[in-house]
Amino acid sequence: MLENKKIVFEKPWEARLKTEPLDDSSVPSGHVILKKRYSIISTGTELACLSGNESWFKMPGVPGYSCVGEIVKTAPDVKDFSVGDTVFCYGNHALYEVMSTGGVFLHVSQDIDQKWIPFVRMASIAATALRASNIEWGDTVAVTGQGLVGNMALQLAKLQGATVIAIDVIDSRLAAARACGADLTINSVNMNVVEEIRRFTGDTMVSTLIEATGVSAVGVQSIDWVGQNGELIFLGSPRGVYETDITPFLNRTHLAAFNVTLKGAHEWRYPVNKTPFVKHSLERNSQLVMDHIFRKKLVLEPLLTELVSPSDCFDVYHNVRNNKDRYMGILFDWK
Repeated sequence: MLENKKIVFEKPWEARLKTEPLDDSSVPSGHVILKKRYSIISTGTELACLSGNESWFKMPGVPGYSCVGEIVKTAPDVKDFSVGDTVFCYGNHALYEVMSTGGVFLHVSQDIDQKWIPFVRMASIAATALRASNIEWGDTVAVTGQGLVGNMALQLAKLQGATVIAIDVIDSRLAAARACGADLTINSVNMNVVEEIRRFTGDTMVSTLIEATGVSAVGVQSIDWVGQNGELIFLGSPRGVYETDITPFLNRTHLAAFNVTLKGAHEWRYPVNKTPFVKHSLERNSQLVMDHIFRKKLVLEPLLTELVSPSDCFDVYHNVRNNKDRYMGILFDWK
């Protein structure tokens, strides 16, 4: 038996670290037991789960998004992975986890600092917006929301040859965006976004706007920042109720003077594993992101704000909920 520790959302706004045994006497076919080193908090999704308002997340439940760890045991039929291998996967917040090797489950080079590996999923989510877009070299792209996913979308758009604008309400996140290559940053609380974009673009506005906040009001209002024949891409999952007159929004998509295209960019629009029939997959996107990290094409240092012990999980989630200005990238250190 292994002594396992895992973070459990027991009821709304209550997170606890629990200890319980994990039977390691046998491992299911196609699976391994993974001992975590780092797992990352996805603040938007996990706070939504912790609120009790996400129907797909049942309490009590173990949250988690992305992790890196070492294989400590394998099923006899697992051939591509061995005990001692370091891997990236979509794991939860637990010290040990029985994981299928059939999903997004990738070898990690020993030449990469492992604390950056959990960021792979955040960037691969952001890559969905780039895949869905028509962004080309020379375009101007704005990203609303400069959390981890929005920042990654900004960096990937810049790598694709675009001039990039970061929009947020938190100055510290805009400072991180500048450190990661933003050409213009706009605080929408104290700056006129339309006028700033108009000035910066010479009145053409942006060709692509990536909405990464998940705030419905932002998605509706930001369509005014998109130029003629541009596109508005919904990367963040919309949450909450927003009531407004939708006609002006629809006219921006309908009238020839605007002709803005709306696109969804949900992570799961692609198959999990590589297939000869579909060019893109979650597995391929993750591998490409990992290669970018290895080649230092992505700037990650400004995004890591906290490295914390799992035993502090109650305080961590409480602080993230009540002091969002301070937190961005938070890793649980399971070592």
